[in-house]
Amino acid sequence: MSLRAALVAVLVAFGVGLVASLALRPAAPRLGSEAESSGLPELRWRLATAFSTNLPVLGDNPLELGAGIAAASSGRMQLDVFEPGEIVPAFSIVDAVRQGKVEAGYTWLGYDQGWLPASVLFGAVPFGMEPWEYSAWWYEGGGEDLARDIYGAQGVRPLLCGLIGPETAGWFREELRGPDDLVGLKIRFAGLGGKAMQSLGASVTMLPGGEIFQALEKGAIDATEFSLPIVDQRLGFDRVAPINYFPGWHQPFTAFHLVLNRNAWDELGPAGQALVELACRAGVIRKLSRGEGLQGAVLRASAERGVRVLRLPDEILAALEVESRAILAAEASRDADFARVLESQRAFSADYALWRELAYLRAGGGSEPRGQRDGSASRP
Repeated sequence: MSLRAALVAVLVAFGVGLVASLALRPAAPRLGSEAESSGLPELRWRLATAFSTNLPVLGDNPLELGAGIAAASSGRMQLDVFEPGEIVPAFSIVDAVRQGKVEAGYTWLGYDQGWLPASVLFGAVPFGMEPWEYSAWWYEGGGEDLARDIYGAQGVRPLLCGLIGPETAGWFREELRGPDDLVGLKIRFAGLGGKAMQSLGASVTMLPGGEIFQALEKGAIDATEFSLPIVDQRLGFDRVAPINYFPGWHQPFTAFHLVLNRNAWDELGPAGQALVELACRAGVIRKLSRGEGLQGAVLRASAERGVRVLRLPDEILAALEVESRAILAAEASRDADFARVLESQRAFSADYALWRELAYLRAGGGSEPRGQRDGSASRP
């Protein structure tokens, strides 16, 4: 099989849904002379994941990624997918990859912010880009180059491999009427948004997805954010905290990355690297499309079950935006990499705003430019 044929094969594999018929850890098929002459390496890697693979949209992408790569490589390239905590703690995947404990991982880079401050900007930015704007910045605006530089210094190669739209603003037991209601609130929250909540007086903790429901049920936390409605409801949050707030101010986009150990990346060779990159690009559009396509029906069904779907009061959103901007400025002043990634995103958004405001209708139809409507032209 030629390199060109291999690349065509991966697109076909992802496009026709071969993954539905492939097992989690498929046995390698017989390798014919075409596969052996393709230039693709023969390997079997461990892929650690940060999200349970039984979660729709959020967790199933690594399974489809692995199945597509196996099919397109005629079984030469195998990814054994491991659940969160099975071989690596959910929040320590990049660290395990850089140390060579596993060859690859699928994660949200914001979990690295404790030791790599700029990482969170690659995962989500409060009041920041929408998903298609982020993908444009990543592929066309220098985002990927920045990530390669920053993570390359750690011996890791990051590939954008999944993208979703806004998360919910969280699940709460009690209605919020103003910023004072956040004071003393015990809430599970991630990333820079968690720091903004903490600045307004909330008691913020980080928990993996599999531990959140129990913490809610036992009263260890009063509220939580985590992911899309379809994911949160699969985890049962609405059974304990039936008030679901929007918009997802803290994560207007959420990006997911495949991270590869540098030596493992080199082992792939040009053909293998091209195949994995194509597979991840397919994962980006697949995950975004699925995420956008499923939420409307989920929200309608949740309302029928008695969930109260509410918008955060404008006073709370305004306070969160003020705190978020202050946190971004403070982080940029402390870390040079954080500052240059943030500056790159802001410069890209300033140019993109010209296109967005002229080309897109405002929400609900009509012709009023977005920047005139809500003053958002200067974001992020």
